Amino acid sequence: MKKILLVLIVLAVGISSFGQSSVALVVDAGASKYTISRHIYGHFSEHLGRCIYDGYWVSESMPVPKQDRIRLDIVEALKKIQIPNLRWPGGCFADEYHWRDGIGPRNQRPTMINTNWGNVTEDNSFGTHEFLELCELLKTEPVIVGNVGSGSVEEMSKWIEYLNYDGISPMTNMRKQNGREKPWGVSFWGIGNENWGCGGNMTPEYYVTQYKQYSTFAKNYPGTTLRKIASGANSTNYQWTEVLMQSLAGGGGRGGMWGMDLHYYTRPPRGNRGQGGQGAPPAGAQGTRPAVQGAPTQQNAQVPSQGSATDFTEATYFATMQNALRIDEIIKGHDSIMTKYDAQKRIALVVGEWGIWTDPEPGTNPRFLYQQNSLRDALIAGSTLNIFNNHCDRVKMAQLAQTINVLQALILTEGTKIILTPTYHVFDMYKVHHDARMLPVKFTSPDYVMGNQTLPALNVSASQDSSGVVHITLVNIDPSKSITLSTTLNQVKWATVTGEVLTSAKITDINTFDKPGTLVIAKFDGAKKQGDLLNVVVPSKSVVLLTIK
Repeated sequence: MKKILLVLIVLAVGISSFGQSSVALVVDAGASKYTISRHIYGHFSEHLGRCIYDGYWVSESMPVPKQDRIRLDIVEALKKIQIPNLRWPGGCFADEYHWRDGIGPRNQRPTMINTNWGNVTEDNSFGTHEFLELCELLKTEPVIVGNVGSGSVEEMSKWIEYLNYDGISPMTNMRKQNGREKPWGVSFWGIGNENWGCGGNMTPEYYVTQYKQYSTFAKNYPGTTLRKIASGANSTNYQWTEVLMQSLAGGGGRGGMWGMDLHYYTRPPRGNRGQGGQGAPPAGAQGTRPAVQGAPTQQNAQVPSQGSATDFTEATYFATMQNALRIDEIIKGHDSIMTKYDAQKRIALVVGEWGIWTDPEPGTNPRFLYQQNSLRDALIAGSTLNIFNNHCDRVKMAQLAQTINVLQALILTEGTKIILTPTYHVFDMYKVHHDARMLPVKFTSPDYVMGNQTLPALNVSASQDSSGVVHITLVNIDPSKSITLSTTLNQVKWATVTGEVLTSAKITDINTFDKPGTLVIAKFDGAKKQGDLLNVVVPSKSVVLLTIK
């Protein structure tokens, strides 16, 4: 009987250890040096698919609340998560966009062909005034990307004057004639986009000469100092960063670079490609849609498979998470180069496009990049934001791609209906980190094992807001094992802990228009104060927010 009891105890211990790992976590408020910029939580909206047209900007006849043609249920949803900035008009689209085509009476604006995203015809009804009205409704800062690839120095210079000058000038008069008396004062300005690729296929040396020329005529007007963002590297192209930093980090007459724009996408594995994470694939596939309605139409193009957004195995999930977590080492690589020329870390690393890129949903135009959004995507978002938070000494701005109906969207629309994706809920949970002091964390993560490969199952970031409240965000990417934390809070006086959690039964679970509430934020009761320690059980495949007062 004793032998049987001993066997049962051993089995119980074995089962418990198999299903759960234990970790010692230290959150050190005494070592805090940096602030998590709210601009890390920015977003990106390109003229692509149904992001602008049939996303923000809808037909006059659509029976939804609107201001002009801006859809207000979308505005209210984005205001709730306090988006700090919005990047526009692209993306690849930026380097074929000519801003004068998008101002003045709408019935007099010329149409254009969006050659990057399906050869669709756009009527330019959504232009500079409409975008900046949207930003005012959202209470967010605009980030405008200028056209270096197919534009001119004069064109960009005049756009800045149109936006920011309050004196007597032709551009000021034109702005007033178009209905805007006072300048907007747009500070964040991108000098081109992906100029290593769709923005002109330039070498870094050639781009540097272009940046210097364009930047020279990107003027500061009274009341607005430009924060100029150079077109940075694609993923692991460290040479691009080396050339730009060596040539531009001195500022002054060399261009006054505020930040450098890195792009990195997480790709599910396909074929023999074991690593994901490149910039945009070549744009050449074609499609057509009306300028406003944006309805999916013909699939007359072959787009390389990225892997399904909803139908994937755990092995594919593991490899995708492996690609997602690579952004940590990529940031470290670019930061080490930047620090050679900028030890004080005055120049920001801007992650201007990031997120998971999967196959478009079946039956939709392949060049509209409309994909569903699963619990997997939420875990990628939470993990990536934790990484950004922990690198906030260098990463001072980022934009998720893209806000509505494109790639890793926050919101999906179908006619008058909208759904909030799991990724939206992560941004809702993480808004507590905006402009808070980053608190360093120390721990050894348990392994998430797949065959003979391992990944860190746990990632964490922490901050303390201006009222002294500490927030910890934790992501457990292991789909089957929970993690037990014994947490020490150095130099934090606290009495209570509350929590929220985002999880679901399966990593493939999604919100749909029929079932929009499958993944929503729920109350979390898995954190307890025991003496001076904070003990937490982080469920498998979950994002957890703890609030400590």
